[in-house]
Parts: sequence; C-alpha cells; structure tokens
Amino acid sequence: MRLATLRLDGGTAAVRIDTDSTATVIDGYADLSSLLASPDWQTVAEHAAGRAVDLASADYAPVVPRPGKIVCVGLNYASHIKEMGRDLPEYPTLFTKFADALTGPYDDVTVPAYAAAQLDWEAELAVVIGAAAYQVTEADAAGYIAGYSVINDYTMRDYQYRTMQWDQGKNFEKTSGFGPFLTTGYTLGSRIEARLDNELMQSATTDDLVFTPAALVGYISHILTLHPGDVIITGTTGGVGHARKPPRYIGDGQTVEVSIDGLGTVRNKTLIAAS
Repeated sequence: MRLATLRLDGGTAAVRIDTDSTATVIDGYADLSSLLASPDWQTVAEHAAGRAVDLASADYAPVVPRPGKIVCVGLNYASHIKEMGRDLPEYPTLFTKFADALTGPYDDVTVPAYAAAQLDWEAELAVVIGAAAYQVTEADAAGYIAGYSVINDYTMRDYQYRTMQWDQGKNFEKTSGFGPFLTTGYTLGSRIEARLDNELMQSATTDDLVFTPAALVGYISHILTLHPGDVIITGTTGGVGHARKPPRYIGDGQTVEVSIDGLGTVRNKTLIAAS
C-alpha cells in the first residue's frame, strides 16, 4: 500500500494511492502524521472511501510533515564509509533533523546565499515508525515500521564541519525533499541513486547498509521511545559531492533527483536567494 500527504483545498489531506494516476482521500486525517497516530491506521487507510483525486496535477507535501523526531544515521553505507576514509563503525552514528527542514518531494529549495558555498546531495532511505517502540529487539523491529520513503538529506557542508556536531549543516529551512509516498512492505536491495541535472552522482543498492532498518529501530529504541510518525533516515551511499576530487556542489538553478526503485523519486530545484 502507498500513502501520501497532498496539498488540497487550501490545506492538506492524507490519501491512499490507488494507481499511478488516482488516489483516495482518507477522510478525517489532515496528513499522514495524524493518520499514523491512530492505532488502526492501516485498516483505516485500506478501507478509505473518500473523494477521488487526480494525481496528474497533485501537489505533494512532505509525506510525513510533522514527525515528532527525525533520527539520522551517518556513515551507514559501506561504500560511503570507504570514500570518506573511515573504518566500519561498531555502533550507529546518530544526529537529528527537525521537521522544519522538510519540504515536499517536488518543491523548489531556496537557500540563503550565505549558506550556499558547499551545497551537497545525500540520497537516503527513510523509515517511518508505525507503532510505539521502546526497547524492542531487532528481530521484532519490523512490526513497528509503518513503511519506507525517499529523502534527500540536503547538506550545507561548510556549516556541517564548523564543529564536530553535524546538525547545523543538516537543518536549513525547507531543504530536504521527502516523499512522495510512504510504501509498506519494502524489501532492502533495490537501487538508490542521486542525479544532479540528470548526471548520475550516486548509485548503490539499499542492502549496502551497515545497520539495517530493523537494527536501527532496535538500537534507537533502547535509547528513547520511537512514536508513530517518527522518522529514521538511514544514511547515504558513496558519491556525495564533498568527497569528490575536486569537490562538486549544487549550484543555483540545479535540480537534484533522488530515487529508490520501488519507493519513488524526489526532485528539487535549488534557488539561491540573495542575503
């Protein structure tokens, strides 16, 4: 099943995607954040019978627009770890992103000029939590995952490396395209790619993850409770611009496209605003 949050009638609505061209509004739920808060969200979505929506002109919001928390994982693809000259980690490297950093999967991304010197792409698999998880085992973790989506962990590298803490380079307002769908039942192993103006920059498969979604849910839930609608961003693969020789960065007017086979594509044009 595929679900999304669409901008409709001056607000937003949770929808079930029925075909590539049609969706059904899930009445009573303004977005997937509110839907996932319902214990029977899956049954509600499956039986929704609201009005039909033509997806040809749909305006997609961030698929889960109001996560209570977004836990990001750094250095989690073996290929990316090697290109950064590091050893495989024993434990996940965790940092945070805030909901304010999210934007729709096809929205333009506006960056202030003072933060535009080293703009970088990071193609990532996002895991969305569907039930409260605290101290769950890796073996049981799949039962706490609602589904999966696509995100570009858009990064300002100069801000990121100002200190040893990364958050400041990961949280600029409305820069991380997220969506378009939440897809249930995804299996690791499909192709994940990033393109800059159609030039292939990253290409790997999601089974190159050092720590799988189940392992991450197990690990993080032993630190804090993961609530429905929370998001885990699982890390990026090799091919980021900052690690290239010479480095490559996103310029004004350039479009970054991040795709995962079976989950969809986010596509965001970068606009640099005068300071």
